Amino acid sequence: MQLSSILNPRAIRVIGAMTSKKRLFQELGDMAESVHGLPAAKTVEALMERETLGPTGVGHGIALPHARLAAADALCGIFLRIEKPMDFGAVDHQPVDLVFALFAPPTAGVEHLKALALVSRTLRDSALCAKLRANDDPAVLHAILTETPATAAA
Repeated sequence: MQLSSILNPRAIRVIGAMTSKKRLFQELGDMAESVHGLPAAKTVEALMERETLGPTGVGHGIALPHARLAAADALCGIFLRIEKPMDFGAVDHQPVDLVFALFAPPTAGVEHLKALALVSRTLRDSALCAKLRANDDPAVLHAILTETPATAAA
């Protein structure tokens, strides 16, 4: 599995600021609908429900919100870079500025876990994250995320 199979170039955005986790999830829902055809309201609901199980802010300014959706027919992702880091309730209590949301069909099972592991492993690379934080162009961000050797394993 490679990130290029999960991350559509149109599913990447740089935004100035986000006022709350709920507003962030609404932005992700809107993008999921426009890029992947997933219903925005159900996407937001699923992300909020998953977040009640525990924070998806994994530390070092990174959040990996994810959800299973009946409307999803394949694994898909959305990447956001937030210019003004926001409070996300991350495990290390640091604000978040890199968000990779992952959506999977209910039947994805192991594939969903492999995709989460791939995204997590990719964003654990501090040099890669520095490149992401230094760029505003969605095309460049897509290239950084999908052309890294870390995405080859999974």
